Amino acid sequence: MHTISRKRHILGALIALGLAAGAVPAHAVQKGDWLIRGGLGHVAPTGESGTVPVVGGKVEADSSTNLAVNFTYMTTDNVGVELLGALPFRHDITHNTLGKVAETKELPPTLILLYNFSPKSGVRPYAGVGVNYTAFFSEKTTGALAGTSIKLDDSFGLAAEAGVDVDIDKDWFFNASVWRMDIDTKADSSLLGKFDVAIDPWAYFVGVGRRF
Repeated sequence: MHTISRKRHILGALIALGLAAGAVPAHAVQKGDWLIRGGLGHVAPTGESGTVPVVGGKVEADSSTNLAVNFTYMTTDNVGVELLGALPFRHDITHNTLGKVAETKELPPTLILLYNFSPKSGVRPYAGVGVNYTAFFSEKTTGALAGTSIKLDDSFGLAAEAGVDVDIDKDWFFNASVWRMDIDTKADSSLLGKFDVAIDPWAYFVGVGRRF
């Protein structure tokens, strides 16, 4: 239910931005432009682990919010290459019967080839596909696993994005976007052994951008 609610909020934000742009003059995006966007990113995992050795059950990671930025270079009027970056996201890892057993930080840089559907408009929807690399670090055990160690392998997978830019003036614009990332990792616990964990998050971004 929480995932459905988040999707509705993002859809509402995209519609609201579109309506708000009705009276805003259009400023074209074109080949050679750099678009830099900054704002808040929210990562909402949807996956869970395989069966955990020794104790059984499964673990899952919770959601996290932090500052995020992305950089886009327009190779043509319609096609751009975008790199997503952020400050580290911190996730609690919870077992379905033992409660919180660990926490970790992660950075998910993602490279996207995107298509801008309306480069000459004041409202510019776009979509793209690409690859994600997620690095996990600063793992720490808590609760029933306190005093033991756990390590999460880095992940490499596909990613997809949809978003919209809405002009404020000739240089600045609002942005809202949603991402789907394939993030699968293997946990290695000194007490429980190894097991697969599927993070597979929806990621959401809302902020402002500037063209150069």
